[in-house]
Amino acid sequence: MQRWRGYQAAPGGWGRSVVTIGVFDGVHRGHQEIIGHAVKRARDLGVQSVVVTFDPHPSEVVRPGTHPAILTPAARKAELIEALGADVLCVIPFTPEFSRLSAEQFVHDVLVEHLHAALVVVGENFRFGHRAAGDEALLTRLGRTFGFGVEEAPLVSNNGTVFSSTYIRACVDAGDVAAAAAALGRPHRIEGVVVRGDRRGRELGFPTANLLLAEHTAIPADGVYAAWLVRRGERLPAAVSVGTNPTSSRTCAKCAGTTASSRSYARSSRTSRTPGNCSAEAPRCAAGMPPGYAW
Repeated sequence: MQRWRGYQAAPGGWGRSVVTIGVFDGVHRGHQEIIGHAVKRARDLGVQSVVVTFDPHPSEVVRPGTHPAILTPAARKAELIEALGADVLCVIPFTPEFSRLSAEQFVHDVLVEHLHAALVVVGENFRFGHRAAGDEALLTRLGRTFGFGVEEAPLVSNNGTVFSSTYIRACVDAGDVAAAAAALGRPHRIEGVVVRGDRRGRELGFPTANLLLAEHTAIPADGVYAAWLVRRGERLPAAVSVGTNPTSSRTCAKCAGTTASSRSYARSSRTSRTPGNCSAEAPRCAAGMPPGYAW
């Protein structure tokens, strides 16, 4: 999969393409339906598929201070989109200037002039352009003008609940990682850098890994979770404690990324002796353990 920073990175001689557009945080089952539809239609037409997304999250630019919790950091999002078969991931820097593009300007500058869209695939609730003035109806009218088609991928739901990034964030925040996993199509994953802690693992009888998490990471509610610890491709069974460590004054993952002492305590059968990248996938909450319990 090619990765472009900005739509201007489209190479000279770029042909027609099938484009889909969205933030795609979480790359959940609804997103998978949309991206999968775009990939299939591109193959049907014999053209390239392009997934357009944005960085940072548009809400942080449009409404500063309202950045939502992030389900998938940029690198993880790219991996998941690539696994769906997309040919190109185009990440558009979402600046104040870009946010002021009208819907018509967005279509002309991005979809027509640079990406040469033959078809645009969107979800049922798709909005675009300054103040979200554009919708599917406007996109369809502009498509007739500029010579591209528009297809709508259906929303994905279960028992009346539509799967969305907002819904999944709420599930994670409430500690319902099983519901989050059902909507994501996989366990929710938290990534961080292993940092030096208080070395209490030596006293506990098994090692611990302290994860320093990025700002805005979607962290489950306080509790102890059964998980998989993933390091350099190796998966190890683990328990992850999120919350206040009762044996110290430190706050764990709920405040991750704000101070050096704000960490998630990931318990596993082995850990790194040096700092390194690590992630934890939480498939369920461990039964019979009170929130904040630490070994």
